[in-house]
Amino acid sequence: MPTQQLIYETAVPVSAARHGTCAVQVGDSYGFCRKLNSVPLVAAEFSPASVDYVVVFAATGTPDELAPVVLLGARAAENVYLDGTGAWGAPYVPAFVRRYPFIFSTADDGKNFTLCVDEAFPGLNWQGRGEALFDAQGKPSPYVDGVLRFLQDYRLEFTRTGEFARRLQALDLFEPMQAEFTLASGEKLALTGFQAVSLTRLHALDDAALATLARQGDLELVHLHLHSLRNFQSLSQRISRASAGTAPADQAETA
Repeated sequence: MPTQQLIYETAVPVSAARHGTCAVQVGDSYGFCRKLNSVPLVAAEFSPASVDYVVVFAATGTPDELAPVVLLGARAAENVYLDGTGAWGAPYVPAFVRRYPFIFSTADDGKNFTLCVDEAFPGLNWQGRGEALFDAQGKPSPYVDGVLRFLQDYRLEFTRTGEFARRLQALDLFEPMQAEFTLASGEKLALTGFQAVSLTRLHALDDAALATLARQGDLELVHLHLHSLRNFQSLSQRISRASAGTAPADQAETA
């Protein structure tokens, strides 16, 4: 199931008629994604994300299409990058998370996009706290203009990332992976449902295919993805700390 469905509860189109006196106070809490064990990642984020996260590929839409995600935990509804107050425990916060409570909705043609806001977000208010969505004349505020630019850039990167993943799939570079974690208590967790680029398959490509990957910028992204796999050790440590005193869980798939 696409992870955004677990975040956005009541996303509605932003309008002056409905939100003319609305404001948004974002704050520092990311508690809204506490139950996500992975979130999508766009290609432009591979460099900063690979420092602290495991970047893998999973089916986030149709089962046959893979997309990059960062792993946030091993259990199906546990994000080990959050502390008890909802503070994020790594320097880089994925754009998928930062765009909340806003999102684009689109018609079936995929050409027209509408800015929506999740009205279940606690920071959305009619008391003037935070950033106003509209000015006194009912025009979108500079804050909303910035949100629109952010979402437009994100949408372009999302499209580019989908094309990148499809190119890797066309070269048959992916192989299924499973991560196993042994906690200090002796409990064992297994995380399945994701894939990674196979070094063996990558090295088996001919020179022309490798040159094409390099020219398109895909090869650099592949190396960042492979480099990020070293973060399984730090992820295991986070899972162990978060699991102290909790009941055992057998297995989870990436969301």
